[in-house]
Formats: sequence, structure tokens, C-alpha cells
Amino acid sequence: MRRVLTTLMILLVVVVAGLSALVLLVNPNDFRSYMVRQVEARSGYELKLDGSLRWHVWPQLSILSGRMSLTAPGASVPLVTADNMRLDVALLPLLSHQLQVEQVMLKGAVIQLTPQTEAVRKENAPVAPHENSLPDVAEDAGWSFDIANLKVVDSILVFQHESEEQVTLRNINLKMEQDQHHVATVDFSGRINRNQRDLTLSMNANVNASDYPHQLTADITQLNWQLSGVDLPTQGITGQGSLQGVWREDHKQLQLNNLNLQANDSALKGRASVVLSEQPKWVFDLQFDKLNLENLLAPQPVATDDKTVQQGQNQSTQTRPVIASNVDQPDYNGLRSFTADIQLKANAVRWRGMDFTNVSSQMLNHNGLLVISELSGQMGAGHISLPGILDVRKGMAKAEFQPRLDNIEIGSILNAFNYPIALTGNLTMAGDFSGDKIDAEAFRRSWQGTAHIDLTNTRMEGLNFQQLVQQAVERSSSVKATENYDSATRLDSFTADLTLDGGQLKLDEMKGQSSLLDLTGAGSMDLVQETTDTRFNVRVLAGWEGEGKLIDFLKETPIPLNVYGKWQELNYSLQVDQILRKHLQDEAKRRLNDWADKNKDSQNGKDVKKLIDKL
Repeated sequence: MRRVLTTLMILLVVVVAGLSALVLLVNPNDFRSYMVRQVEARSGYELKLDGSLRWHVWPQLSILSGRMSLTAPGASVPLVTADNMRLDVALLPLLSHQLQVEQVMLKGAVIQLTPQTEAVRKENAPVAPHENSLPDVAEDAGWSFDIANLKVVDSILVFQHESEEQVTLRNINLKMEQDQHHVATVDFSGRINRNQRDLTLSMNANVNASDYPHQLTADITQLNWQLSGVDLPTQGITGQGSLQGVWREDHKQLQLNNLNLQANDSALKGRASVVLSEQPKWVFDLQFDKLNLENLLAPQPVATDDKTVQQGQNQSTQTRPVIASNVDQPDYNGLRSFTADIQLKANAVRWRGMDFTNVSSQMLNHNGLLVISELSGQMGAGHISLPGILDVRKGMAKAEFQPRLDNIEIGSILNAFNYPIALTGNLTMAGDFSGDKIDAEAFRRSWQGTAHIDLTNTRMEGLNFQQLVQQAVERSSSVKATENYDSATRLDSFTADLTLDGGQLKLDEMKGQSSLLDLTGAGSMDLVQETTDTRFNVRVLAGWEGEGKLIDFLKETPIPLNVYGKWQELNYSLQVDQILRKHLQDEAKRRLNDWADKNKDSQNGKDVKKLIDKL
């Protein structure tokens, strides 16, 4: 044991003595001009090193530099600047005064991918042909540098495409290890803060650059992100997943294959691709096992009648400020800059409290003309279809939709869009609507259209039409009705034609039937002020006690009923007294007329006949 320890100590002394001698004999500044020449010869970039180079022995033999910069040919701003750079070098080549860099580490680097850092071709430089039919040589394949390991710590990436807004990626930590076949493993993390949103991103990937620059393949085995900020759910969006990215330089095409992503409780699979031409061309084919939009979108504001804020709702949803450069931009202006073929399918979708299943969508955007040829799904026992177009090619957006609903619970829709109307029933509707913005509030205020609606098994809370009529009749006559404690109006079927124009909803040809009621009518509703003014003619078919001519008359006679006022504070007026008075007058006239016919030869009969004619 003692001999082993003695041998190890001797070896340690030899290594330390050798390194010390190497440090004394080899000056790292001797490699300064060599590194500058090699970088320029291999890439054309200009490398600048400020200050003197110095050795760092433990735990890895390294060369340390002060501030460095790397500038593309003809660029006005350096592509990379860093406060510190460390070059981990091999020991044995130094014995023959050769430099072999095993790893480059940058700390506090600023990487700028902007138009100012791009290479500028000299005026007299030869222009390469657009197409090269010659085969590539081995030296042209793979990365343009031969560094096996690269490490970037606590750095910043600034990205800007032409005249667009800059995007800054902070707290970058990157570690890349590359083998002789140009296959690399990459560990990356960073954070973006933009427009009051914060995105934290990390990933592990395997990158194959053996055919670079013609093709670059990245298998992202683990991707994690967390997004929080304005116009997002309170808890933010947290996700993970995996995918494969393939870049094909010849076609300027990026493919995203084997997408398997999760965001909060939503899950996505599928593929996507884009051709980065002057007008990018996107293709999406995505499948959602579950898509919960309530956990991916900002919560909808809750409208209240009074101006006081309810307890528990005193914190309003934070929204982004309007950027000055975007004030004059029309809605959906981004659709003009690309084309897209989109196919979406989802097993389950939740939105505004409504649950949909078997959702399918087919959309095509052509530089601002978005054609939604299919957008359909199941909702409960019913089916909903919402095809349409959105045209933003001109100054103002124009949307046209043809909703088709079959056996959809109307109460769910009213609750989803915060309409305080206590109405339930199965809705079937076919309509055509148009507007300038796809938004629930815009639909209330500025959309136009027509539709035919058919409701079955409806129940309207708050007013019982049968009860209103019968109670009014009881107060004005001797007729009695059976006790009815139901506070709602029930109808087996109800149909109407509606017209929407700038928040004003007209209802024409209203017809409703049940075993108790038969009604017709027309009216209007103000969707903005949430008021109504409707006029019904109601026949109460059942619920009367006993039999008689008056009851038969009431069953056959429509009673005018006017319902008006705020949706949550409805008022009504009935004209029962007039109907009963007219009935009594008609009955009196009939009896007098019968008596006059029987006594038509007498003077009294003639006088009564003249009196009847004057009435």
C-alpha cells in the first residue's frame, strides 16, 4: 500500500512539474495571430481579442481571454461579443507547440442576429451561380467549424428579421458536444420577456449536421416551457413534449414531424411544415386528444349590472398595452403575409363552459382570405357546423358565416356568452351572418344577418304565460282556473324568423305550441341594452275549471300580451278586460238580435233591431 501511495505521489509531482514547465515555456499569446488567421480562413469572420491571453491549469488546461468579438465580413456590428472566453486545449499537442481546442466556452456573450450583423458582399466580389450541379466534396459537409464542444453561459441572443421588432432571449445556457460524424447533443435553456409576457424554455436535442448546409435534422427529445403574463390564464401555460425538426436549405423548408406536445391539460400530436419564401407557405395537420381553451386563453370578463365590483372579482384581468406602431394596423393584418392549409381534429374541446366532441376543421388562408370550409363538432346530443370566410385583403376585415345548429341546448350558448336570458330548450337553426370582427362583443353590437330558429321542449323562467292570462281572467270574471305554481312558460315547439342589425334583433312569425298554450307574435330585442319589447297573442287551451261558453270562448280567443323591459326585470301588460267586455257585448248583441228576429213584426222588435245596428 505504501508503495502504491509513493508511486501516485511521484506521478502527481511529475504532472504538476510538467504543467508548470509548460506554462513557463509556452506563451499563450503566441497563438493569438494563429487563432485570428484560422477563424478568418475557415469562416471569413474577423476575431478580435482584447487584452493578453493567460493560462488556467485546474481542473482543465485552458487559455483565458478578456473581451472578444466576432464580426462577419463587411458587417457594421459584431455578431458575437463576450466578456470572457475560455479555450480548453489538449495537453500533448502543446509539447510540439501546436494548439488543439477541445472546447470553447463563452460567458456573458451577446449574440446578435440582426441585419447589421449580416455579412455584406463587396461590390467587386464574384457572384456564385444560383444552382451548383457539381457534387459536394467531403470538406463542404457538416459544420463550418471543427470545435467538438461549445459552451455558452449567462448570455443574450438578440434576433431581428429585416424591419421587424427585435426579440431578446436572455439567460442563455448552451452546451453542445459534437463527434467526428457531425452529430451533436445539445442542452439549451433561456428566457424571453416581451410585450409583458415571460417565456422560460429548455430543451435537450440530438442534432445531425452531417449534410449541412443542405439539411439539418434536430430530434428534440425533451422540450419544456412556461409562459406567463398578460392576456393569458392566471396560472400561465406550462408544457412539455418532443418533436423532430428538419431544415432543407435547397427548398427553404422547415418540417416539424412527430409533434407530441402538452400545454396545461391539453395534448397535441401531428405535423407541420413551412416554406420560407417571400410569402411563407404553412401546412398544418394536427390532432388534439383534448383541447381546453379555458386553460390556454385569458379568462373572459364577467359583465355585471351595477358598477360595483363583486367580492373575489376585484382584480381585473391584465391586458397588454396597445403598441404605437400597431394602432393603425387593421384587424387580422397578419393573415396577409402568408398562406396556410390547416387541418385540425380534436376528440374533446372545452370553450366558454361548453364541451364539444369529434371536432373537425379544414381551413385555407391565402394572403388574407381565410376560408373555413369545415368547422363542426358534436355538442351534447346535437351537432354544430360553422363554415365561413374572413377576408382581410382590403382595408377593413369582413367575416361571413353560415351557422347550422341541430338539437343544441340553447341555455348553454346563452350562458357561454353572458346573455342573462333564463331560457332552455333544444335549438335548431340555419342562418347567415356577417360582421367586421370575430368577437362576441362585436357580434352584439355590429353584426348583421338572418336566421330561422326552431326550439323544442323550451322553458322560459320568470313569466308563466298561462298563469298570467288565467289570473287576469279570474279577477275580471267568475271563471276559475286550476292552481298552477310553475313560474315558467313551457312550450313543446317554438319557431321564429330573426333579423340582426347592429345590436337590434327582430323576431317575426313567432309561433309556439304546447298542450296548454298556443301563441303567435313578433317583437324586438336590444342586445346591447339587454331590453326587449315583444307582443304575443296567447290562447290558453287547458287549466280551466268546469265547462261553459265563456271557457270555450277563452280557449279559442287569443289574448294580447306585451312583454317588455330589461331581460332580468321583465314587465307585462294584458288586455283581458277588453276581451271579456267585447265578449259580453257580442253575447248581448247576439241575444238581442235573436229576440229581435223573433219579434220582427212588432214595433219593439224593430226598435231593438235599429239599436243593434247602431252598436
